[in-house]
Amino acid sequence: MPFAERKGCEKSDSKFCGVETDFSDDFRSLLSFNCDTDHGRFDFVLVPLMNPSYRPSLVEGINSETQVLPFAGSDLVLAPLEWRCRVTGKISSWIDLDAKDETLRLDSETTLKQEIAWAKHLSLRSCLLPTPKTTSCANYARCVNQILKGYTEMELWLRIPLMDSDSEDPKDSWELWNSFRLLCDHDSSLSVALDVQNMLPSENALGRWFGESVKAAIISTQCFLPTTQWYPYLLKNHQKLITRFFHHDVQVIVSGKPVFNLQKDSVNVTEGMQAYLDYLSNLFCKMEPFSAQELKEVIHRDRLHTPLQPLKENLEAHSYEMIERDSVKYTQYQRAIAKALEERVPNEKASELTTVLMVVGAGRGALVRASLQAAKDTGRKLKVYAVEKNPYAVVTLHYMVKKRGWEGIVTIISCDMRFWSAPEKADILVSELLGSFGDNELSPECLDGAQRFLKLDGISIPSSYTSFIQPITTSKLYNTVKSINSLSHFSTAYSVKLHSVARLAPSQPLFTFKHPEFSRKPNNKRYKNLRFNLPSDTGSALVHGFAGYFETVLYGDVHLSIEPTTATPNMFGWYPIFFPLMKPVEVHPKSPIEAHFWRCSDSTKVWYEWSLSLPTLSPIHNPNGSSYSMGL
Repeated sequence: MPFAERKGCEKSDSKFCGVETDFSDDFRSLLSFNCDTDHGRFDFVLVPLMNPSYRPSLVEGINSETQVLPFAGSDLVLAPLEWRCRVTGKISSWIDLDAKDETLRLDSETTLKQEIAWAKHLSLRSCLLPTPKTTSCANYARCVNQILKGYTEMELWLRIPLMDSDSEDPKDSWELWNSFRLLCDHDSSLSVALDVQNMLPSENALGRWFGESVKAAIISTQCFLPTTQWYPYLLKNHQKLITRFFHHDVQVIVSGKPVFNLQKDSVNVTEGMQAYLDYLSNLFCKMEPFSAQELKEVIHRDRLHTPLQPLKENLEAHSYEMIERDSVKYTQYQRAIAKALEERVPNEKASELTTVLMVVGAGRGALVRASLQAAKDTGRKLKVYAVEKNPYAVVTLHYMVKKRGWEGIVTIISCDMRFWSAPEKADILVSELLGSFGDNELSPECLDGAQRFLKLDGISIPSSYTSFIQPITTSKLYNTVKSINSLSHFSTAYSVKLHSVARLAPSQPLFTFKHPEFSRKPNNKRYKNLRFNLPSDTGSALVHGFAGYFETVLYGDVHLSIEPTTATPNMFGWYPIFFPLMKPVEVHPKSPIEAHFWRCSDSTKVWYEWSLSLPTLSPIHNPNGSSYSMGL
């Protein structure tokens, strides 16, 4: 039964919990015992598909025509849907495809292929591969890679210890996984199942895994401690880890035997493994439910979008609708405009002076509303010019003027702000031309054209904005770009609600634009190189690309930000930018990441270029805006 259906706790997504079992010839009874009785009502079983005593070399030549492979029952034991939804196959743990012993190596390869073929016959969704016996696992990876190329409908999970049981160095397990997936060329059907034991690595070392393709967390019953009533519970660090797995749609699998005598001092007790399941269910149900806005945004997690280009293309109604829903953004704009009005006009002259305010890029009027509300709140008189190039949005502006009684206050100008000849100078210039990277919707170029009609002592809202860059691990986004099967897509920047990511180092500022200074100091190329260092306790990691954010000063102390450490609470109008790398780069704590970013322009477009010089050289992405640019 999914966690979401237990004890009346409603969640937007069902999470499923499995249990690892031993091999059994009676597969139907095994499934019923673990999923349909008081011993356990798990959603699925992780179970060996073949008798662990089987070795191909021991049965060769012995009535080979009549031999039946010792699989766990017939495909008729369960209905096809049960095989697919309630069973995850566990490949024999004894196999060692990189063994020095040739017989063992050949037996391992034969058995691996036989078990995978049987799993395919059963239409299983996934199979668990055993942990490589050594860090030298090239032959194992070669065989798995062959399988991945032939079976596109089934996921393979590689079992990796979260922390190496033979070492206190948390780097070993990640490097084992990284070596294996590199040999398999980052195949998107290869994922990780993390073995969680008593010891946990550092917070930074754990964080790397949330940017990897982790599909399951296998938690040992040895991790649980007994309460005074002899029920199992987890210490806070393990609780926090399992909750993070829930948030990242990682399935939890309980492994091992019941540790405690749960019938002690009680008659009405939970039997066997069910107590562990009940605890995990309670842990799941204690999570904060999604807010209404989060529910809307869940479907956008890790989905790549091409950033808007409102200067080049007219936005459609649904785009305006999404933009205008962000009430936090417009509240901040309203605060900034109110501060500017109070600064321009002292209280004693509030009834005499009229402030000329121009909204450039007025859209459907959200900033016009915010400006008029700010004037009302401060008791200032206002004259508004709403300048908009999109003729379809202008229709809505005229409708709003009539509907809200703005005649005589708001003048609508249907024109590109860069080419408009204003009849008078503005005291305040307001715009919302910021993209997810600050300047990626060409706010500098637009305001350069518009600020010629701002008074010399006039106020621009926003007054400045800065872009930020941060190296990230994100297997999911990398594989999504890779699946498009064109190198040009690695030279494209994407807007994306980041979720399955690991942020490897604090972000750093990139380009800053100030207004109205920009129009007096034109610059058609900006360049900066940045150096990042991983925290010493992170261990090695893989950089798949860079996340881009922005922070803006609207006016005075009124800010907007999507940079993680300064992000404006409850604001959702912008998603970060993702700059992918053609080839992921492995980095180590003592080896810095040196990145280079350019913002270039010519008479027709603006574009970004990016590359790495440390720890290794990468090609310059998007040269001359060949794959991605913003049209002027």
